Amino acid sequence: MCGLLLAGCASTSAESIAANDPLEPINRVMFGFDEKVDHYVELPVAGFYIFWLPKPLRNGLNNLLGNLDMPIVFTNDILQGQPLRAGEALGRFTVNTTVGIGGLFDVASLHGLPAHHSDFGQTLSVYGVGEGPFLVLPIVGPDPPRDLAGDMFDLAIDPLTYLPTGAPFYMRAGVTVGVRVASPFETNARNVVLRQELERSSLDPYVTMRSVYRQIRAAQIAGGVPPDEDASGE
Repeated sequence: MCGLLLAGCASTSAESIAANDPLEPINRVMFGFDEKVDHYVELPVAGFYIFWLPKPLRNGLNNLLGNLDMPIVFTNDILQGQPLRAGEALGRFTVNTTVGIGGLFDVASLHGLPAHHSDFGQTLSVYGVGEGPFLVLPIVGPDPPRDLAGDMFDLAIDPLTYLPTGAPFYMRAGVTVGVRVASPFETNARNVVLRQELERSSLDPYVTMRSVYRQIRAAQIAGGVPPDEDASGE
């Protein structure tokens, strides 16, 4: 792996440097692998999820997983100095866990508590940490160093990581990672299809993916960063 990294750095082009992507040769290999996983694994599973599972069941599963994210959202809202958003996250978690039967029903949205996103990668950006060199991981996809470190923190505070209590930690952490990477299938399937359509019409699908990812991530981070700051980390 070290040899590959050194080889990738040695062959870095001026364009890669300008795009803050010194590992572009390796990232392209990972991108190609992820494309095959999307095509042969992700889309068939997501298709089964969308077309064969009853819509109420799909909605309930999505709501449940979203509700389990609320402790992560609440913690990061606090760390970002956003008490109002943290209050909304706490209220949403409380209402959906109780009235919404563990989160199966999104009652909170009907009472003025809509869902919002907040993660530790965003928190690091608020405190001035840059994105770092662009990085594409197998299965996971784009995950630059700042956001990868944020994922580790979010994993540590994710309630799923500690359930069931009798299982070994590595098994619980593995299940949590699997759930977070693969769910919710319906949204992920739409994202995969959209990305493939964008890349099909692009001269360089990898560059398109990198640009789209950074735009989406910048929009997420803008929720916790003042507009005059560089949210993209580039």
